[in-house]
Amino acid sequence: MPQSLSHRITYCLLLTVFVILGTLFAWRLPDWQAPDEPAHYNYISQVAAGVFLPVIEMGDWDNDYLETLKAQDFAEPLLDNLDSIQYEDHQPPLYYWLATPIFLLTDGNLFAVRMVSVVMTLFTVALSYAITLHLFPNHPHRALAVMALVAFLPQNIHMLSSINNDALAGLMIALTTLLCVRYLQHKNTPAWWLGLAVGIIFITKTTGYFMAGVVTIVIVMRWLQTQNREMRKLINEFLAYGIPVGIFAVIYWGRNILTYSFPDFLGLQAHDEVVVGQLRRVEHIADIGNTAYWNELFYTTVNSFWGQFGWMEARLADALPIIFQLIIGLVIVGLVGLLVYFVTEARQSEHESQSTWAIWIMLGFIMFFALAQYAYYNVTFVQFQGRYLFVAIIPFAIGLVTGVDTWRGLIFKQNMLSQWIVVAIFVSFAVLDLYLIWRVIPCAVGC
Repeated sequence: MPQSLSHRITYCLLLTVFVILGTLFAWRLPDWQAPDEPAHYNYISQVAAGVFLPVIEMGDWDNDYLETLKAQDFAEPLLDNLDSIQYEDHQPPLYYWLATPIFLLTDGNLFAVRMVSVVMTLFTVALSYAITLHLFPNHPHRALAVMALVAFLPQNIHMLSSINNDALAGLMIALTTLLCVRYLQHKNTPAWWLGLAVGIIFITKTTGYFMAGVVTIVIVMRWLQTQNREMRKLINEFLAYGIPVGIFAVIYWGRNILTYSFPDFLGLQAHDEVVVGQLRRVEHIADIGNTAYWNELFYTTVNSFWGQFGWMEARLADALPIIFQLIIGLVIVGLVGLLVYFVTEARQSEHESQSTWAIWIMLGFIMFFALAQYAYYNVTFVQFQGRYLFVAIIPFAIGLVTGVDTWRGLIFKQNMLSQWIVVAIFVSFAVLDLYLIWRVIPCAVGC
């Protein structure tokens, strides 16, 4: 928790501002103008109608109809067959189960169901603070800056104020990360808690499955920290971790194998067979060439990480080019500062204990797996969407904030008030969000 009155007040204000902005995004964003929102909504609709576990099948994807809807900004006369868009039916069910009561209570009100995602993300923002504070207990201003970036990064709040299971996935990844941090710090965090968290991820979203590998590495790292490295202790930890994970895996994956046949335990092969017409990597390279392909991948990824709204048609870089350039400059400054931190300050800091280095290594693995996963998505299909990297948004935010704060420390030395400059830099994204949702996004994606 925040350590002083000023930090406690700022912490509460940041959460409050996030709720206000998230509500504005959920209200102001035109209907269905977030990637895959109709398909996620229709999954909830099926659960509400009694289909506990929907099955993806031929007919759930109509590429021509979807492209027409996007081109016409989901005009009312075209929505008669909107409920046929069901290509997310292969997804794990937990997010949709949790959203179903709100769906039923509000008769499927789109705004109300969007607010489920906002509430889930509120907890993710709070967890980002806790994770950072565990890493930097004497630098709570870094924790405030991290939670500000996680809360107010424009593309993130855009996505997580819509109907999308990314909201619950982000929450569970954040919770698992916090448990890993505590586990590495030898705090009261038994291994079975890690297994339970990963097991819940298994029924939340496949993009979070990499956390099973992260936790495996974490268990080994903590064992290596101990003086008495008995193999029996390591085996016991893995058993405690593996049993709850195995229970979730057997139940959910077993159902998928019975539904889609072996080895399609995730339903992804069935999904790939259904989404006929979705642009594929080989076709795209054949059309535009290798050089153009890699340029498009890089620039679209960067743009869509920070802000490419709606169904990828409204770019922050086009609406506010100077602001976008400042953001890129901030990233460069932060990354260089992070290198400086590791070379200088980290060696000198009394807090850089063995467990702290292990936490940094864990955060690095989360980033690595997120990038590897993103590369894998683009092996078959053209999926240049930076939002897929948000599974690592907390490690990214911690690294960027640490880098910026390192420069602050070098420039202002022991001036403690200067810490608030770092917080202010990342809180300023909230002002940008307010401008975007009030003046830019509604018309850019819905007019």
